[in-house]
Amino acid sequence: MDAVRSGELLFIKTVKDGIPNRDPLADSDARRLFGEDDGRISLSDVSVKRDVRDFVLAKYPDGGDAKDKFVFVHEERTPEGKLLGRGSLVEKIFEQAGITVKDLKSSEEKRRALCEHAYDVRLFGAVYSVSKESFHLTGPVQFGWAHSLHPVETQYVQGTVVMPSKDTTSKEDGSEEGNTQGTIWTTWYLPFAMFAMPAVINATIAKETGMRGDDVELMLEALWKGTLYRQARGRGFQQPQLLVHIEYTDPFFRIGYLDETVRADIGSGTKIPTALQDITLDVTGLNDRISRYMDRIARIRVWKNPDLKMIGTLDAEELSF
Repeated sequence: MDAVRSGELLFIKTVKDGIPNRDPLADSDARRLFGEDDGRISLSDVSVKRDVRDFVLAKYPDGGDAKDKFVFVHEERTPEGKLLGRGSLVEKIFEQAGITVKDLKSSEEKRRALCEHAYDVRLFGAVYSVSKESFHLTGPVQFGWAHSLHPVETQYVQGTVVMPSKDTTSKEDGSEEGNTQGTIWTTWYLPFAMFAMPAVINATIAKETGMRGDDVELMLEALWKGTLYRQARGRGFQQPQLLVHIEYTDPFFRIGYLDETVRADIGSGTKIPTALQDITLDVTGLNDRISRYMDRIARIRVWKNPDLKMIGTLDAEELSF
């Protein structure tokens, strides 16, 4: 089994015509952690983890050849429409993996079996509490908040639905009774924004969950392709722009705050960007920060959208999915 190195990620992505992470306390507008005057909006780690999980679930619906890529956290229903809870989801994973639940005598044995067969548990950990069994597992991969690299303005729009909610009925005089028109819908949307999200990988915790090197490679692929795979009008059209993966020789070292080292250079005369071509990503600060710690770095890899304009270069191996 190939070991995992401690490392860091920086993921840059753009969102167009949608709200990628709504604020439930603000009438479904985007989340704002910095206040109205700052102008930036933010995305929690939940949506990015969902992209990773959904991609792996779509690529390996049967858990893969080794039955080790099942996804624990997802919505699943019975043929009768009943939503499965934690216990039933775990039992289904074990059933598909060929494990007899009765053979697992303790919560610890169940925890180890779940780590072995559930991909997202090895990466992100899990909180499991069913009847008299419970355990909490911290994941070796932790994503931070993603903040937009520039101020944004969200817009409030409305439209109409063609179909009425109920059938109409015909009256004796030939007229129709009931709603003959559709309903009005309203929503917030974001014209365009570029986000930077940091993440860390802890090699010590990876040993506890059994996360392997090939798990990391699949996560990198899922971050990129899972963003493209996402299909939901409300979350907008999302596009991965830059993914940086730094691996360290020292398992207890971290550069930290990589998201603060990049800057969106917006074209003159443009206050708020509305398209990718309005932004040039300045990575000179990131490269300067990395260059100070080369003696602690084992490998740096980057994946880049060819259409992304950049100021500066990164001294790293450039790859593509």
